[in-house]
Amino acid sequence: MRAPTLPYAGHHELAKDVSGSIPAEATPLRHLPNLISALRIALVVPLLATILFTRYESALVIAAVAGVSDGVDGYLARRFRWQSRLGSILDPVADKLMLVGCMVVLGWLGEVPRWLVILVVARDAVIALGVLAWHRVLHNFEARPSWLSKTTTAVQIAFVLLVLADHAFGWNLQMRVPVLIVAVLTAASGLDYVLRWGRLARAELKHRNTSA
Repeated sequence: MRAPTLPYAGHHELAKDVSGSIPAEATPLRHLPNLISALRIALVVPLLATILFTRYESALVIAAVAGVSDGVDGYLARRFRWQSRLGSILDPVADKLMLVGCMVVLGWLGEVPRWLVILVVARDAVIALGVLAWHRVLHNFEARPSWLSKTTTAVQIAFVLLVLADHAFGWNLQMRVPVLIVAVLTAASGLDYVLRWGRLARAELKHRNTSA
C-alpha cells in the first residue's frame, strides 16, 4: 500500500537541508514514517472488526486511509532519507497484518474461497520461517522483495479492496477471474522465494566455508 504525498509546505526547504549540510538524522521528523506505520498497525483491529460485522463501507474507508498512509510513509522515507531498520520491519508487518487479517476474516465470512486464504497464509508463513532461519543461521538478513513479490502484494491488496467495494456498493461482481489471478501469483511468488533465497543461502554458506 504506497502512493500520494502530504501537502506539506516545508518539503522543499527540508529536502534542501537534507541534501546539504544538515544530515537526515538531525531532525526528529525522521521518526515520522515509523509513526505512520505504527498508526497503520493500530488500524488493523478496527478494520477487521468492521469487516466482521459486515460494515463494508466503513471497512473500505479504513482500508483507503491505511493505503494512503502507506504511500505517505514510503514517500517520506525515500524523499528525505529517513529509512531505518525499525521502519524496514514496521512497514511490511503493517501490510501483512492488514492483508492477511482481511483475507482470514473474509474467508471466515465465506466472501473469499477458504482455499485461497490458506494459500495466502501458507505463503507468508513459509516466507516468515525462511527469514527466521536465515537470520538464525547467517545473521545478516536484508529484505529485498522481488518484482514478483511486490506485484503479488499489490494484486492481493487490490483484490481485498475489490471484495470490500463489491459489498459496499452492491456490484455483485463475478470473482472467479480475480481469485485465479491472486492464486497463481501467490503460488508463483511463494515458489520464487523458496528457490531464490534457497540458492542465495547455499551460496552464502559455501562462501563462508571456503573463506573460513
